[in-house]
Amino acid sequence: MTEIGIFEAKTRLSELVRQAMAGESYIITQRGEPSAELGPIHHKSRPGSRRIAEAIRRLRQMPEIQGVSHEEMRSWIEEGRE
Repeated sequence: MTEIGIFEAKTRLSELVRQAMAGESYIITQRGEPSAELGPIHHKSRPGSRRIAEAIRRLRQMPEIQGVSHEEMRSWIEEGRE
């Protein structure tokens, strides 16, 4: 993590933000003392959301079931809920 003075950070803010979006992190100092951190935002996902998204992706890639009526599928779904 790179340290940068507050005055320099102010004059280069647009550049520093672009670099932060690319993954760089900075400690902003004031009179030589760390006072703030500038870095990328780490998006938090809900627990299991990647696993769910992967399962949906795999389901969408499956071929359609031929020769099965909607009623029969509905009964299978209801059986699974019991």
